[in-house]
Amino acid sequence: MTGSVLKVYLVAGELSGDILGASLMRALKARYPGVAFRGIGGPRMLAEGIDSRYPLETLSVMGLVEVLKHLPRLIGVRRELRRDALAWQPDIMLGIDAPDFNLGLERQLHDAGMTTAHYVSPSVWAWRQGRVKGIAKSVDAMLTFLPFEADFYARHRVPVAFVGHPLADEMPLKTDRGAMRRELGLPEEGELLALLPGSRANEIRFLGATFLAAAERLCSKRPALRFVVPAATAQRRAELETLIADYPSLAERLTLLEGQSREAMVAADAVLLASGTAALEAMLCHRPMLVAYKMAPATHWLAKRLVKTDWISLPNLIAGAGLVPELIQDAASPAAIAAALDEMLTDSAGRAALESRFAEMHAGLQRGASERAVDAIAALIAGRPLPESVAAEGLDAPIAGRL
Repeated sequence: MTGSVLKVYLVAGELSGDILGASLMRALKARYPGVAFRGIGGPRMLAEGIDSRYPLETLSVMGLVEVLKHLPRLIGVRRELRRDALAWQPDIMLGIDAPDFNLGLERQLHDAGMTTAHYVSPSVWAWRQGRVKGIAKSVDAMLTFLPFEADFYARHRVPVAFVGHPLADEMPLKTDRGAMRRELGLPEEGELLALLPGSRANEIRFLGATFLAAAERLCSKRPALRFVVPAATAQRRAELETLIADYPSLAERLTLLEGQSREAMVAADAVLLASGTAALEAMLCHRPMLVAYKMAPATHWLAKRLVKTDWISLPNLIAGAGLVPELIQDAASPAAIAAALDEMLTDSAGRAALESRFAEMHAGLQRGASERAVDAIAALIAGRPLPESVAAEGLDAPIAGRL
């Protein structure tokens, strides 16, 4: 430490980073009473005591055109944060997600002799894998949530700590489908399918009608089937209501919720969803799922050439196996989706086995992520190797065998 008080510089770039940062700050305060925090944080990190040099939304810029438009301002912010960190002289600087911004700042501070780490791995294992060389020069360690991420960094000789996933810590290992249906005011008996076409406008545009058309097809085969649709925001709800109006046969079968996506998944027998964090959440709710995704044709053409993974959904990537069916682009037709879901709903034994497998995978990720991150931070500050408790362990074993 530089003095009697530990000093930690944290930079979060969006709401999810603020949530992660606040949890990490609490764990650091428990280990190091009086620890001081500085950098960028949102309301949760502010409540934990960070001296935030800029508002959280300063770095929340999405899309290529938008980033280019704001690039001069972002470069200025990074320059000022570098100056501020070097003047404050923290014991460690930790970037929380926002890799396009934070890895550059980490590189500058690392070159200046500061200990740096990054919390939440970018998807370098999936595309633009050459970025790992720059990451190796930017951080003293990468702190990852998922085991296959740790495998990737270990293979490229980047110091890495697999800390587990905060969502796995947050979500219970046991769920009660019936109790959740009662809480949501849904019938306790009968089949229920959760539909999650995404939280972004583009996802609703590409997937909303497809999901509803698939639901309509399923109704002809399963007369008692009901649906629950959580809307991520008020805007998404309005968009979904407009789409649902074109499917009057679903009116009496479908319940639209305000948020409550996890609750909807726990209540359901199976889940139809877009890829992304929702697939991980469905796994942590221990629910069988079908992943379907569509995008603009040009984007799909480019993604096929850049993405280096066999699967797109996190459950499959974590298991190293195709546990979850994936239907992408033209394969994600209403007929194909309905057929796959009909088979899934019919196979009760298969669903039970998959729920059990997901519970095991959940337990494998439930490791006390914030506390394990503090273990890694403590080692980095002291100049020690990462402790065995957080170092990527058993890298020569298949991921599926470790979970």
